[in-house]
Amino acid sequence: MYADVPPEHPDYGRAVPCECSKREFERERLSRLQRYSNLGSLTRLTFDNLMSRGRSSDPANQERFYQCCAIAKAFAEKPEGWLVLMGPSGCGKTHLAAAIANHCLKLGYAVSFHVVPDLLDHFRATFGPNSAISYDELFEHVRNTPLLVLDDLGTQSSTSWAREKLYQIINHRFNEHLPMLVTTNVPLEDLDERLQTRLTEPSLSQVCVVEERKPPIFQQVGSLGAELLSKMTFESFDTRGLNANDEQQRNLELAFRTARRFAESPEGWLVLLGGYGCGKTHLAAAISNYRLRKAEPVFFIVVPDLLDHLRSTFSPDSVVTYDELFERVRSTPLLILDDLGTQTASPWAREKLYQIINHRYNGRLPTVITSSNSLDEIEDRLSSRMGDLRLSTVINVIAPDYRGGMPKMEEEPKSPVRRGRRSR
Repeated sequence: MYADVPPEHPDYGRAVPCECSKREFERERLSRLQRYSNLGSLTRLTFDNLMSRGRSSDPANQERFYQCCAIAKAFAEKPEGWLVLMGPSGCGKTHLAAAIANHCLKLGYAVSFHVVPDLLDHFRATFGPNSAISYDELFEHVRNTPLLVLDDLGTQSSTSWAREKLYQIINHRFNEHLPMLVTTNVPLEDLDERLQTRLTEPSLSQVCVVEERKPPIFQQVGSLGAELLSKMTFESFDTRGLNANDEQQRNLELAFRTARRFAESPEGWLVLLGGYGCGKTHLAAAISNYRLRKAEPVFFIVVPDLLDHLRSTFSPDSVVTYDELFERVRSTPLLILDDLGTQTASPWAREKLYQIINHRYNGRLPTVITSSNSLDEIEDRLSSRMGDLRLSTVINVIAPDYRGGMPKMEEEPKSPVRRGRRSR
């Protein structure tokens, strides 16, 4: 058809597409962009079918999601710079990323969407003789696409080759200021330092926490069974002991009251020392169970078993990395270390325990430690922190073995409570 304009108009006599042709052209254009985008079935995820306050029942997280949704919509209207969406699995990051990509496609932007582990597999596959595309073609397409979406960054196998490919892509887009959207369920500080510095560059990147990562309520490492542990409560603790004399019963009552106060308000450190079977582990577990009833996170660890678990993370079959387990232990809101001093005293074991205890000492993180050794028998780097009167309450439990063993004879009586000793 021809434009309906007067003869003096520049378009007079020029053929123009009809409305039907325009709609068909628009459908074809969008179809081409969608094929180019690699979104596949994710084309169904839009802002229209997005829960505006997310899936969390926590009002604070609902507000975070609502604010991130507004930021995502603004980015979709004008994709400039970088947007990093952080949060645990299932919080809605991928839906937000796909909604941005689909909105950009409708606006005519070319988008390339890639789940990071799959992208690295595609790169590897291009070296095969039957690959329909060369490695150079795919790599160039990804690093220069007008809008790149990297979904699930941090879940890929962390090989030197994978780290280098990701760095080359991200660094290129960083230097060229090419728009990019990244989702990750990994704390940014756990990523390769080179990626971390670029993803957090304030002049280019906006980091949006979709949902705060909450630690598991209860984690346990060790041979002490969960069923047995759950029965060790303050209610089941007998301050009369077994064959305990008056002094030992008073000592148990003091240890009980101190542990109960700590459980009600965990601040500083509580160190329980004493012979086997005297009730140290029961009190430590009672603190754990008390906090669990308050829905507060606890990590209960039998120290020798912890070191075995840390060693096992180096196995290719491990479901958790060394860095993940180590970070959980040293940074958990409440850590209970049971049976410190019974572990194999290798240089590696001593160094790992020192790193954990020193981190919690410097951060003043609530910690409970039990040991059958005295402070003088524990490595000096650890004992100086455990006995620091500014942080620790140390109790020597002198009760006899609950299981019927004979009480350990002391050459000289120990004061049952120590408010620590000054750090060296």
